Amino acid sequence: MTDYRITHRTRYRYAEPVTFCQNLIHLTPRPLDTQPNPTSTLTVSPEPAVLASQVDYFGNPMTYFALQEPHRELVVEAVHAIRVLPRFAPTGTAPWEAVRDRLLADRSSDWLRARQFAFESRYVTGVKEYREYARPSFARGRSVLDAAVDLTRRLQGEFTYDPRATTIATPIKDVFRTRRGVCQDFAHLQLAAVRSLGLAARYVSGYLSTTPPPGKAKLVGADASHAWVSVFCGDAGWVDLDPTNNQFVGDRHIVLAWGRDYDDVSPVKGVILGGGPHTVEVSVDAEAVGPQ
Repeated sequence: MTDYRITHRTRYRYAEPVTFCQNLIHLTPRPLDTQPNPTSTLTVSPEPAVLASQVDYFGNPMTYFALQEPHRELVVEAVHAIRVLPRFAPTGTAPWEAVRDRLLADRSSDWLRARQFAFESRYVTGVKEYREYARPSFARGRSVLDAAVDLTRRLQGEFTYDPRATTIATPIKDVFRTRRGVCQDFAHLQLAAVRSLGLAARYVSGYLSTTPPPGKAKLVGADASHAWVSVFCGDAGWVDLDPTNNQFVGDRHIVLAWGRDYDDVSPVKGVILGGGPHTVEVSVDAEAVGPQ
């Protein structure tokens, strides 16, 4: 069990006045059994004319706001207090082929909801191209979790974390070719590999603890928004894996939202009128303030 205080600040500076903007933001942690009752404070400057909390299609907290006065700077700051409890991975799961086949046939609500994460999406395209890459991990009869864990290990070992190598617009085929990228790239690539075999996996956005426990190394991706994957393991449920750090997701990971890919859960997205060229500055501090 660990208590965190998280500050996520995004600043946009525009060369010309923005006369109007509308935004959807996913900057409120999702309430879960492993992170119950988080509290959040959201500040937008200039003060928006409209600010409304909603829940999106995937059940994530979401906020809509609109600015209707000219401005050259927009600052969005979210401050969270959250307790994260330990997670425990299942000890055994069904063979991956059995999970794949049941995803096609089972019409119960849990399996139907999972199946929507087995298809291509905006940032996870051309999934069949990654089937051969996935195959060595997904040997015949191997449990779905063991296979997904092995794929996570391979991705972390074969790809290099390089924040200068990609942008959010970089296709996963380029990430696969260069073997370089950041957490969202590795998550998208793992989603493509898993989905190429007819399995379901979702994209999870969140944070990593900035300060590691005593004697532990700082994880890659701290001090920024982080991303990982959650693989559907049939009756065992969903298991979260971090391909950037080759590990099960634990109490140093804080969940914001999940969806099919980054597009469903991007921290801030919207439309503006005016503005011209602009710059964006993002800072994140996820500080442990309680027991570890």
